[in-house]
Amino acid sequence: MKLAPSLLRLIERLRGSFAWIEAPELKRRLDHGEAVTILDVRGPDEFTGPLGHIATARNIPVAELAGRLAELAELEGEPIVLVCRTDKRSATAARNLRAAGFARVSVLRRGMEQWNETGYAVDRSGSLGPPGA
Repeated sequence: MKLAPSLLRLIERLRGSFAWIEAPELKRRLDHGEAVTILDVRGPDEFTGPLGHIATARNIPVAELAGRLAELAELEGEPIVLVCRTDKRSATAARNLRAAGFARVSVLRRGMEQWNETGYAVDRSGSLGPPGA
């Protein structure tokens, strides 16, 4: 059986799909101690800049993500939430992670802008994530 090109494109698009998560839901999960890895895909200057970052976030800029997949291999079946300033770069990163086999990928809708608007705590230190990250 031969599949039509449009069906093949649809299958490929679905493979690259990801979930969205809102700031209150992510905050609830973090507060309840759920094992969630947060990958902030902004550059280091934005990570420590005015919007800050979520305290447990690991900073891997979207441009470096493909070259750093090996260091994320242990997270392949774990929940990962991608974050950027809005959600454009993190959506791109999510599609790339899904294509690389990461199954539980979400994007923080409206990114750090939403996180800040809700008044949740941010870190502005130069730390690039939790110890060992």
